[in-house]
Amino acid sequence: MSIESRIAELELVLPTASDPQGSYCNCVRTGNLLYVSGKGPVAGLDDVPKGKLGREYTTEQGYEFAKVTGLDILAAVKLELGSLDRVARVVKLQGFVNATETFEQHPKVLDGCSDLMAEVFGDKGVHARSVFGAQSLRGNLPIIIDSIFEVYS
Repeated sequence: MSIESRIAELELVLPTASDPQGSYCNCVRTGNLLYVSGKGPVAGLDDVPKGKLGREYTTEQGYEFAKVTGLDILAAVKLELGSLDRVARVVKLQGFVNATETFEQHPKVLDGCSDLMAEVFGDKGVHARSVFGAQSLRGNLPIIIDSIFEVYS
C-alpha cells in the first residue's frame, strides 16, 4: 500500500505545506537525508494557536497541535520529494514546546507527531527524538517541530 493510500485510509488530509517564516527553505537534502525546518501548527488552520502549554492549552490540546504540525511536516516532505513513498525512514523528531515553568508533559505533547509518523509509516515511522521546553517560540506558537528523514534516491 502506498503512503498516500495509507493517509487516506487513516482519514487524514495533508495541508498545503506552510511557507518558511524567515530566510531559509522548508527542506534541505544531503545524500539520503532530508532535513525539514521547524514547523508549527499553522498549515490549513484558520485560527492559528498562540500561547503556552500549561496556561492557555492543555496537554491534550498540545498533542493535537503536534499532530497538525506532523501533517505540515509530511506536506513539506511530499512537496520536496514528489511522493511520500520516497521516505525510507523517519530518523528523528525534535520538538520545542512553548510552556510554563511548571509544565512537565512535554513528551506527551510531542507524542502527537510521533504517533502520527508511526501510524502513517508503520515500523519505519518509529524514530529517535528529543523534546525541550521553551520560554518562547516564534509567533507565540505552542510547539515547533523539526525533523530528519532518510529518503530513497
